[in-house]
Amino acid sequence: MNTGQHTAFGDRPAIAGQGGTHSDRARPQSARELTSAHLNIERAEFERHFDREPFAFTHNLHALDAFGFDSLTALARKYAGHPRDFFVSASAPAADSDFFSVPHGHHPLEEAMARLDSSAVRVLLKRPEDHDPRFRAILDRLFAQVLDLRGGLRGEKLVRLESAVFITSASATTPFHFDPEIAFFSQIEGEKIYHMYAPAVLGEPELEKFYLQGLVSIGQVPLHGRDPRHEHVFALRPGKGMHQPQNSPHWVETRAERSISYSFVFETDATRAAGRTRAFNYYLRKVGLEPQHPGAHPARDAFKAGSMRALIPIRRRAGQLLKKLRHG
Repeated sequence: MNTGQHTAFGDRPAIAGQGGTHSDRARPQSARELTSAHLNIERAEFERHFDREPFAFTHNLHALDAFGFDSLTALARKYAGHPRDFFVSASAPAADSDFFSVPHGHHPLEEAMARLDSSAVRVLLKRPEDHDPRFRAILDRLFAQVLDLRGGLRGEKLVRLESAVFITSASATTPFHFDPEIAFFSQIEGEKIYHMYAPAVLGEPELEKFYLQGLVSIGQVPLHGRDPRHEHVFALRPGKGMHQPQNSPHWVETRAERSISYSFVFETDATRAAGRTRAFNYYLRKVGLEPQHPGAHPARDAFKAGSMRALIPIRRRAGQLLKKLRHG
């Protein structure tokens, strides 16, 4: 892996039955065709880098009718009455902008979709599999492929599996942040430059502070001072994708045309437990101790995670109550 350099995608030939042309999108696709959705990931690369370092792959999702713009416009209409399932935001002024300082929620979803070619708008459709059975078929198919490469769940329990569609105007920026989940990201339409750092670029105190909150959300961290040796720059275009390990901070920019992307993420009880271990370590650090990273001592990790299982929800509820009292 060439860290610190532009990550080039090789133009590998499409596997028979996985390719697609523009004309393919003009005809309806059956459920059987939807289950042909495929990520072309090399097994050896998966085994070397999964959930440790980002890596590139190819896919055929851009050939599926479900991801056509007319189809996504119709999908967006199904989100009426489900405000928690979508997010509309302006472009960030810079990669190092505070994530939640960027104006958001100013346009209804349908209006935002109509503004994509005239304004700098970012639209996130969360959990499309809950609104259209085609996306359930796609998600199940792709996750089964990842499990095959991973060797199953290996005794872990799946606690969250969901996908998202990103529809973004040209020349838009998503600011620097990280996500507490394992992700596989595929470009469908347009070009997107994805600046991603390996998880190792984040210090344990940064992660501990985030996991103390018990959130399944984005983590806001500063971009300044990150080690460029850990940066991977993916030039994504239709048919190209990449793997994003858990806690890999990144920022994203679109190019001269509208962009459509698809991602699916998952968490297991083990990845959630690692987060609770980090939350416990936050308190150890507060009293002057230097806790071991999760994974160094599994038995101690289990004790830490178990101890935080009840404490984190209590702390979260107390924080919410305090916020309400302050704002009266």
